[in-house]
Amino acid sequence: MEALEKDLCADVHPRTLKRRLALGIGFLVLLCALLVSASSGVVKIAPHDLLPTLLGSGSPEDYRILWHIRLPRIITGALTGVNLALAGCILQGILKNPLADPGIIGVSAGAGLAAMCIMILLPAETKFVPLGAFVGAIIAVALVFALSWENGVHPMRMVLAGVAIAAFFGGAMTALMVFYSDRVQGTVNWMAGGFAGRSWSHAEMVLPYTLVGIAGALLGSRWLNALQLGEETARSLGVNVPRARLILLILAALLAASAVSAAGMLGFVGLIIPHMVRLLTGSDFDWLLPVSAIWGAALVTGADAAARVVFAPVEVPVGVFMSFLGAPFFLYLLKKGMRRG
Repeated sequence: MEALEKDLCADVHPRTLKRRLALGIGFLVLLCALLVSASSGVVKIAPHDLLPTLLGSGSPEDYRILWHIRLPRIITGALTGVNLALAGCILQGILKNPLADPGIIGVSAGAGLAAMCIMILLPAETKFVPLGAFVGAIIAVALVFALSWENGVHPMRMVLAGVAIAAFFGGAMTALMVFYSDRVQGTVNWMAGGFAGRSWSHAEMVLPYTLVGIAGALLGSRWLNALQLGEETARSLGVNVPRARLILLILAALLAASAVSAAGMLGFVGLIIPHMVRLLTGSDFDWLLPVSAIWGAALVTGADAAARVVFAPVEVPVGVFMSFLGAPFFLYLLKKGMRRG
């Protein structure tokens, strides 16, 4: 019996240590990304001067740059990274597909179309962009659910329906830009995805969605773990599978919509992060969700810093960086899946 307990401890301990290491390294990478982003720019501020500057010991100019320009942008970016990573994680868990992502299955496109309609057709009502984005994401989820329903919802049908919905909404956004070409200047950068010009109001707008999303994701981790065992096993564990899928889809739509309203069409974060973290933590969503949230914040914060610094004084939209990272990664996953098939 003692030998068996030792063997079990030997099996469990390395995995737990690996998960804690992934969480700890994620925090360190996020901290480094935050420091680099706050320090870098046209006006350089040394990392050791950041705290004194915020406390009023630095120059007034550095304080204004740090407090009114960089910090709102950094915090909005980090919260957006958390939301997109959690949304991708939830969708991959629901669909049991590592290629699932808010952008790929139409959620981001639905949110983007609704937000663009408000920005172009009702420019005086931009305060309703977050609400409109959420409504658009919910409509996309409802359409995906309806199109994939046939005596229940099958994950593969949901992916295919999502791709079709994303293409349809993407075409609608292009049509809006063509028909209202005189009004699209303000939406071009938003379409590319980025955080230029973000203020504290954007951070305050995203924060409640992030808090709700984190709480909902952690509470829903039991459902996600059960769904990985198959529908029959999940039902035997007391999970109402259709209801659990619907609630989790709405949660993912909420997270993706808030990210789209703050950052625009920023893709691939929800694809890259959950898959990368899964290699470190395994498929237990009790660990996968929080670790993905930390790494998502680190990735977006780092990408935003690179977008500002690499081609300075020209600023490249963060969405361009994420496309260069995400597209090859998506092709790698696709090729890997074809080999297994």
